[in-house]
Amino acid sequence: MVKRQRKLISIKSKDDFLIHSLLVTGEYEKPEDLYSTPIIILVHGVLGHFLARGTPRQLPQILTERGINSLSINTRMAHLGQIFGNAIFDLTGYDIEAAVEFLKNEGFTNIFILGFSLGANLVAFHAANKPESTVRGLIMEGCAYSLPDSQKKRWDRWKSVPSYDEVYKKASEVLGSAPITSAKDQIFLVNRAWGDTFSPFHNEIFTYKTWWFMRSPEARNAKTYIVIPDVKIPILFLQGQNDDILEAWESKELARLAIEAGNSSVEVKYIPDAKHDCMENPDAASNAIVGWVRSILEQNAREEKIPVSNI
Repeated sequence: MVKRQRKLISIKSKDDFLIHSLLVTGEYEKPEDLYSTPIIILVHGVLGHFLARGTPRQLPQILTERGINSLSINTRMAHLGQIFGNAIFDLTGYDIEAAVEFLKNEGFTNIFILGFSLGANLVAFHAANKPESTVRGLIMEGCAYSLPDSQKKRWDRWKSVPSYDEVYKKASEVLGSAPITSAKDQIFLVNRAWGDTFSPFHNEIFTYKTWWFMRSPEARNAKTYIVIPDVKIPILFLQGQNDDILEAWESKELARLAIEAGNSSVEVKYIPDAKHDCMENPDAASNAIVGWVRSILEQNAREEKIPVSNI
């Protein structure tokens, strides 16, 4: 008998970043039952972590009750990484890669990845650069069409201080011609980033280097509309019907680009009575995730004779 697990695990990425994670699994009669049961790697959003509200915190337990296991990881975006300089978008793919390799080495065979909010953009970037991956599919919850374009539009709307263009100019001056290796990084604050007041609630804080790779016009890998055509594994886009951060068209347009590029397994589901966090409606969100995972594994079983008895 394999007992239920709720275990903290630390994994190192290829560049030696330490990834703290939470493994949550159900009870099984045999180890092979555990390893053939689907498992979802959960990737949190900006400034988040695996105990943050909503999807990162709620979903693991719900999935376990529905027969799906999970590994929630704290990427280098966690714990204010964008403020302290660790949260380099392009390097965070190493964290997801390390989680996938860990599960593969443990013996798990049906691995999926779910990215929430900015985590969805990270997941898309990772998958676009791993065409040989054994990951069965991606669940992209609240995925922005483009992180740089989304921020510029928001800052322009609220007349941020400094403006998007002013930050870009200053970042270029500070970081120089090689931003990734620059030793001159600095923290900066933007007023009126999320609303029309100078209240701390409406402020946003980055370092120039974390902003450059996540939100600047040069942040190509954070422009998901550019990378999504290279994702060839199945994708489920989830978006709250009342999303207060993204526009309704963003998931559909990303799905269209993926399909036009030859991905034959792409779905979009809008979760009723939910804003940016689909777990505001946990039943509808979990039903969409579990139903989709089952459908992908059933399709794989028909094509590759993969056992799906545990889902």
